[in-house]
Amino acid sequence: MKTVGFIDYYLDEYHANNYPQWLKDASKGELEVRYAYGKITSPITGMTSEEWCEKHGMELVGSIEELIERSDCLNVLSPDNPEMHPELCRLPLESGKRVYVDKTFANSKREAQELFDIAERNDTPCFSASALRFAEELEPVDRARLAGLVSEGPGPLDNYAIHQIEPILALMGRAVKRVKFTGTQSLPAGVLEFADGRLSHFSHHGWDCPFAMTLDKTDASTQRIEIVSDYYHRFMKEMARFFLGEDPPVSHEDTIAVIATREALLKASVQPDEWVKL
Repeated sequence: MKTVGFIDYYLDEYHANNYPQWLKDASKGELEVRYAYGKITSPITGMTSEEWCEKHGMELVGSIEELIERSDCLNVLSPDNPEMHPELCRLPLESGKRVYVDKTFANSKREAQELFDIAERNDTPCFSASALRFAEELEPVDRARLAGLVSEGPGPLDNYAIHQIEPILALMGRAVKRVKFTGTQSLPAGVLEFADGRLSHFSHHGWDCPFAMTLDKTDASTQRIEIVSDYYHRFMKEMARFFLGEDPPVSHEDTIAVIATREALLKASVQPDEWVKL
């Protein structure tokens, strides 16, 4: 059995609360989250790192250095605070141990490149991804026949854009040329233009809106898909395979393209109806 250590900004959040059992199940018991480090008490629930570890049966460690020393694999979380990733990721990415960094990897293309540069200088295998990338419904899509697509899903732009951008780029490729914001602050929407002229539209809605796509094909046919599969389960299997020795399922180049697109969209959101180049 290999041990996994959690590094988080604060531990009482959805991913940290669920990943331990999901990862254990996905690895058939070959992986166990045993150690945890939380920088601060949860600002949302008030739960301390000590209380969280007691509740979840984890061993609290006092520093990132200690957690790295005691763990076989490392999981940097902070899914709602990507601004903390440069601080929380530096030592793990210098460690040479296998590292998964939760979404959203970074707030800018420059930040993302700097983090991957640290990993590459230290021969640290790592990856980052949105769980939606691994949705079963995307697997059979013939990417070569895609003329464009329309994506929709729930959540605010800053925290949930990753869950639409990453599947879009997984299907359409990473050559986004420019983006435009066409929505409002309460109903964000926009368009991505790719280097070959194809377009992908996206929109954000309320929490009861499912993740879904309308795919337009080069033969003028249309396919509608709604994400109803257990994409977290498939995502955990990919994470488990990686921690157990397989290659990262997502390239650094793909993640940098996703982050660059999100960065441009956030910039475009304050200047609607104007193209922003990547």
